[in-house]
Amino acid sequence: MNVPTNVGLGLPIGDPAALLTWARRADAGPFSALGLLDRLVYDNPEPLVALSVLAGATTRIRVQTEVLLAPLRDTALLAKQAATLDRMTGGRLTLGLGIGGRDDDHRATGTDLRTRGRRLDEQMATMCRLWQGEPYDDGDGGDDGDGDCVRVGPIGPVPARLGGPEILFGGFKPAALERVARWGDGFLAAAAPSWAGGLFDTVRGFWKEYGRDGEPRLVAQVNVALGPRHVLDDARARMHAYYAFTGMPDRMVAGMLTTPAEIRAALTAFADLGADEVMLYCYGLDPDQVYRLADVL
Repeated sequence: MNVPTNVGLGLPIGDPAALLTWARRADAGPFSALGLLDRLVYDNPEPLVALSVLAGATTRIRVQTEVLLAPLRDTALLAKQAATLDRMTGGRLTLGLGIGGRDDDHRATGTDLRTRGRRLDEQMATMCRLWQGEPYDDGDGGDDGDGDCVRVGPIGPVPARLGGPEILFGGFKPAALERVARWGDGFLAAAAPSWAGGLFDTVRGFWKEYGRDGEPRLVAQVNVALGPRHVLDDARARMHAYYAFTGMPDRMVAGMLTTPAEIRAALTAFADLGADEVMLYCYGLDPDQVYRLADVL
């Protein structure tokens, strides 16, 4: 079976305290990364806080946001938080970023849903500069009340990786795919293989257009659940509630893979498309799924 070298676990959000068990089991197994989604107006753990705890409880596995809604956050503080986590984990952080499509998340932070993409681009320009050790600004932005320009200096710590943690962008529209080549290291595709292939090709095209060296890192995501009936029912119910806002949660739930054969077929399909990693995203809370999924690989 042709499968990606790296297979990670997307963690369930329903019981934050249980995530330590998931993380420790995954760290002892064949998995490459632990992923955690982001919402604000929802009953989920804040991903940077949660992944910091999980990173401290593990030794080798990477921690990955899928995706962090950067426009909801203060730019300078986000840069500092990400650099701190990257530094303290020895470079185990992958920062997956996106803009978010829920109006309530943006209303809760006072950000404008209509300009969220532009804000993310502005945030990336600032964060990349800070991760290079440059000052926040050069004093052109204002004065101290006495007519003197105020320079805001660098914001540390220096991340483990020169220039900042690895950056993935999620999304489906051309602007999101172009953003991978402008600012990122790779692309996170929350799409079935039949759709992901076209997205991968578009990202590769932008990568060449921008003259980037090498190839973009391509990460796929697929929703899974393995176990007895009550585990599958729990996963479907939680996924249905999460995607209720889309107006088509039944369609989303129908795409969940629930057998080893289905999961292996998806891994093979993504490998054939050139995916570097596949994240198996879990909604059901049973931590024994870590062992069941490990047996699939």
